Amino acid sequence: MRRSFAGTSLTETRLHALWVLHHGGAATQQALSHALGITPRSVSALVDALVGTGYAERRAHPTDRRAVLVTLTPAAQRTMARMAEDHRRLDQELVSAVDPADLEGFERGLEAVRNRLERLMRDESVDYSEIERDRAEPE
Repeated sequence: MRRSFAGTSLTETRLHALWVLHHGGAATQQALSHALGITPRSVSALVDALVGTGYAERRAHPTDRRAVLVTLTPAAQRTMARMAEDHRRLDQELVSAVDPADLEGFERGLEAVRNRLERLMRDESVDYSEIERDRAEPE
């Protein structure tokens, strides 16, 4: 995936912001801050960088005069379409290694892992240092 964007100004955080806008549409900076899990100040700098490199635009919010919407430029839309196509090809390549008879179970297993990961990421009470310590101790 990184090969597709070598030589561009797109960092991992910038790509993540573009991905959020690509899938969710125009968003306020507050909504981006929440979606990306970064501070409003960081989002402001991030959007400045995306605007400065031609990947995003700020537009007036249609119903809230105090807010602005961040939208993708046509260049960003092309970039994200290329990224989505790269992901689709990678998915096909990875899944081609699974025997067709095993594919349904494989997909169920991946879905279970994804759901568990999402729950862990939302659960702020999880102490990850304990998980790492348990992993490091021999059985």
